[in-house]
Amino acid sequence: MSTETNDRATNDRATNEPATNEPATRSEPVLSRRETLVRALRNASYEILPFKKTEAAVLEHVPQDVPLTVTTTEAKGLGPTVDLAVRLSRHGYQAAPHLAARLVRDDAHLADLVAELREADVRSVFVIGGDAAEPAGTFPDALSLLQRLDEIGHPFSTVGVGGYPEGHGHISDDLIEKALEQKAPHATQVITQLCFDADTTVSWARTIQARGVGLPVRVGIPGAVSRQKLVRITAGIGLGQSARFLKKQQSMLWRFFLPGGYSPNRLIRRLTPSFGEPHSNLAGFHVFTFNELEKTQTWRKEWLARLEAS
Repeated sequence: MSTETNDRATNDRATNEPATNEPATRSEPVLSRRETLVRALRNASYEILPFKKTEAAVLEHVPQDVPLTVTTTEAKGLGPTVDLAVRLSRHGYQAAPHLAARLVRDDAHLADLVAELREADVRSVFVIGGDAAEPAGTFPDALSLLQRLDEIGHPFSTVGVGGYPEGHGHISDDLIEKALEQKAPHATQVITQLCFDADTTVSWARTIQARGVGLPVRVGIPGAVSRQKLVRITAGIGLGQSARFLKKQQSMLWRFFLPGGYSPNRLIRRLTPSFGEPHSNLAGFHVFTFNELEKTQTWRKEWLARLEAS
């Protein structure tokens, strides 16, 4: 049996059989678990990169009811990110640009960005600090930008902030979690960085809720991306940006270069029991597509078909 076939068989068991630590007579949580997973997959959001062919690929392969986030890079600046979000919004998509605080020059620049996005009916943003070594202006971090957005009248109905189940490469765990606590009142959801250990993600989600962060958490997972595609993507985002990306995503990369690569199914299967739990706030998936949109959409549809047929 192939690895993929075995994954599917195991997944089917995971969504139909009671967990071994639950009484056999309690059938309702099993049904709720499957229904919760179906909802999480149906409501999954996709992360895309603002390359030349991205818009056409989205129009061809992604349904309009799939929320999108558009990444930004220090090398290319905010322009391509905002431009793509605007164009996709005009096509009927909910497209949230990554607003990197360290790339926003001042209040006037922010006002221009907000006006451009609101004119195109962009209602969602994902606010990050960004990787620029030095801030371009008056916003050194995500919190300062979030606070300013509040001060100018909450122009966006959905505001995402980042979560770090495995910590941050340059910031201590305590500081990064305190920063999340400070950002939470200004946000509507948390989107996590990639983490391949389900237990780590679940433990982190419970910890932040215990610390008062009650926002819904979208779990960042890799889509159906090939190792060849990953190499092309990292080569295309600029040398400095690629180096930082590779450094931050080492736990992902070595899995891609093992024989047979990896399957996102394994991670989803291990996360499944914790969706719907009252102490984790896991609310959905955020799929890092690396612009492998056709494969990612096909993979998600196949998952949903199996779950809904069971």
